[in-house]
Parts: sequence; C-alpha cells; structure tokens
Amino acid sequence: MAVAKSPRPTVPLRILTAVPICDGHDSAITTINIELARHGIEVIYLGYHQSVATIARAAVQEDVNVVGLSSYNGGHIVFFKEVVDALRRGGNGDIPVFGGGGGTITPADERVMRRQGTDRIFFAGTPLAEIMELIRRDYARLPRPKGRPQGDRALARALTLAERGDRGPKVRRSGSARSFVVGVAGPGGAGKSTLIDELTSRFLRSFPSGRIAILANDPSHPDSGGAILGDRVSAIYAQDDRVFFRSLATRGSLTGLSAAAPAAIEILRASGEFDLILVESVGVGQESDPFRIFGRGPKLVDATLFVLAPHYGGLIQLQKIALLNGADLVALNKCDHPMAHTARAEIQARLNQNARGQTLHATTAAKHFDPGVDQLFAALARLGALEPAGGEKPCQLRIEA
Repeated sequence: MAVAKSPRPTVPLRILTAVPICDGHDSAITTINIELARHGIEVIYLGYHQSVATIARAAVQEDVNVVGLSSYNGGHIVFFKEVVDALRRGGNGDIPVFGGGGGTITPADERVMRRQGTDRIFFAGTPLAEIMELIRRDYARLPRPKGRPQGDRALARALTLAERGDRGPKVRRSGSARSFVVGVAGPGGAGKSTLIDELTSRFLRSFPSGRIAILANDPSHPDSGGAILGDRVSAIYAQDDRVFFRSLATRGSLTGLSAAAPAAIEILRASGEFDLILVESVGVGQESDPFRIFGRGPKLVDATLFVLAPHYGGLIQLQKIALLNGADLVALNKCDHPMAHTARAEIQARLNQNARGQTLHATTAAKHFDPGVDQLFAALARLGALEPAGGEKPCQLRIEA
C-alpha cells in the first residue's frame, strides 16, 4: 500500500540505486525507486547486474548523497564491502552505502557488513514509510570529502553547486581540449539515450585518449519534485573512465533542460577535459527549442542533433516540428521498424523544403555496429572538426550506402 508523501525537500536528495552483478532481481528496487521519487528524492538508477567499478564511478560523477543497493542472490557481504572499499580507495569514502535484500541478508550478516563499512541494512518487512523517513533524516546532507575534491569529484561538485544556484569556486582547467557541444533533442521514445551511447562507443574507438561528457536531462515530477533519472540504464559505454556522465533533473524548468544546464555546459567546457559534450534534452514537443537555436538568447550548443522514430504520427505532425528547421543533424532512429521506409521518405522531403542541405541519417541504435550510426558519427566528427589534444585522427569508420 502506498504511504503518505512527506513535504518536498528544499534541495532534493540524490540517491544512486543499483542491483549487484549476477543479480537480475529488480522488482524490489523498482518499488523503492518509485517511492523515493514520490517523496521528492532524485533517484539515479543504474539497473541490475552492475559491477563495483560502475557503481563507484557513477556515485562520484553524480555527486550523490548516498548509494542504495538491493541484493537478492547472496554474495552481499563481499559485494557491499567491495563497493565501500572502492569508494575509499578513490578518496570518496565519505559517500555512505546502505541496502536491503529481502530474506537473503540476515541480522548476523548485517553486523558483519556494518563492521566492514555499510551504513545501514533495511530488512524485509520494514514499512516503506519508515524507510523514507530514515533516508530523508540521515542522508539529507551532501557528503564532504577530506581535502579539496579532485578530478571527476571536483567537476561533479561544481555541477551540484550550479544546480543549487551557488556559483561556488571556479573549475580549474586541467586539460587543453576544445569542447564541441552537441545538443540532442527529439520526442520521448525516439531512442535518444541509446543513440548517444552508440555515438559514445564510436568516440572511444576513434579517439583513444579523448574524453567525452554527457549531460542527460530528465523531468522532475511536478507534484513531489522527485525524479527517476534512468538514462544510465542505457549507457553501456559510460562504464569507461574516459566518459563523464551526469544526470540532471529539470526541477520545474519547462525548457526541456534543467535550469542549471547552461552553467553545467560552461563548467565542462572550462575544465578543458572534454573533446565532445553531448547534452540530451527531455522528450520535446513540436514548439520546443531547448538549446536556443532560433536566437532567443545565446545558443547553448555548437550543433543540434534531432532524433525521430518512425512512429511520429503522420505527415501533418512532421510538418509542425520546428526543430527540424534548424537542426544541424537529423537522425531517423529505429529503422528496423516496418514504417521506417515511408518515414524516411517523408522526413527527407520535409528537410528538402528547408533548403539547407540537411542530410537524414537512418540509424538503428539498438543494433551494435550499425552502419547508420557510423555514418552519423562521421558527420558529427566532421562538423566539429574533432581532434583531441593527443593528436589522434578519427578511425576509418565503415560507411555503407
């Protein structure tokens, strides 16, 4: 039974939730995620079958208040300890870890796990209201590392301060990369997150010493202020240390981006760490302009990629989408769909009417090594004249007509 919601917190807590490697039980964590969001908490969900390194990296980059793990298949004593140890080794032992595991974690196990550094275990049968109350009471404050944050932790904290409206200390420039910033927009369900992940894989192969940053915007719930930030579930290649991935909740902004997105982009640019920055908007509608490409204020990005799926609703709906007029790159994703052939012809005709020489890229991002995604990445690299500080040139990608 659903529990009564608590008052909305002034600044939302950010909790990273995940299910350990070799564990596919996600029904309990899904219930907890929904309840956390209903209580005004921002949940960054990694999914199930997650490794220690992936959890520790995400906790740092997302600058979370706490990590919550759900384990149902045993191995919890070892796994929780390894997560705690991984955070400590990176100088991030101030980030607490809690968890639960139905009937698989016993009181005797809990005693061992707490001695090893796990902060708390919620046992089976604990009322949801009690869990919510304890989380909000005990983890409201941001963890504070010993000394000045370094590397990704410093970037992550700067982004958190930007979300809170606090300018905070300037980010020290630690690299010499000239960032090319691409805004990725499109309606919900077009496959933007999966396409971004596949573009990330091409970047990592093409530029062996380059870094890429991803800012993924998801909507906050208008009632509670909470959010389930789930784009990391699709981010397979974000498990590489050369990828910096940050989830942003809109927190009431109706532009398709968090109000902190402009500052976040500038923070990442100023670091000099990233050759490519991809900014994903929430699913946008027909009149949306999240990246200001039509001149309503300074543009937020250097180029815009607009992504559609074949089921956009018909030709008249296609004609209404203003972003198709100004997008630098356009992708028809999910081209394995039966409607893709007709959609491709209709969208190309729509682009031809713009008379801007726009090319439509046909992609199937759900298929690894898709030649359409190869072609799209090659066009993106040319547009941004991508050349990392290490001097690598893009690898020769396989292009098919």
